[in-house]
Amino acid sequence: MKLSEIKPILSTLENVAFILPNGSFVPEHFHVTEVGLITKNFIDCGGIIRNESVVNFQLWNANDFDHRLKPAKLLNIIALSERLLGIKDFEIEVEYQSETIGKYDLGFNGSVFTLLNKKTACLAEDACGIPPSKQKVEAAKDKEESCCSPDGNCC
Repeated sequence: MKLSEIKPILSTLENVAFILPNGSFVPEHFHVTEVGLITKNFIDCGGIIRNESVVNFQLWNANDFDHRLKPAKLLNIIALSERLLGIKDFEIEVEYQSETIGKYDLGFNGSVFTLLNKKTACLAEDACGIPPSKQKVEAAKDKEESCCSPDGNCC
């Protein structure tokens, strides 16, 4: 989710809630302790220089169990970050403390924000000798049976 996508969502919500990939919720007394810009400059395994920027939200729990972050407050923090840090419309990455600091992509399921597992990938598969993945498709048994029909075999 990009920064431009979260703002209209926040303006429609009464409460801000986050659900982890395992189905549990971030405790409702969480704080957003940072909204920042993270820029990563690196060289991939194929020798290509790359630049990547994300907007970072850091969630944190304290012992102030009555604390509740309201959508308007988060919108104000975002606006301040855009103005003072020059944050542009980048993807949002969320940091949340569990056993270690976890980094998640951000989604929305219609009522709460979802923290989505991030994955690593090789950005230079051809230079590393990694064969392109081949899509597995089963052929339809007869021409009248479409692979993409509700009764098809490959969906």
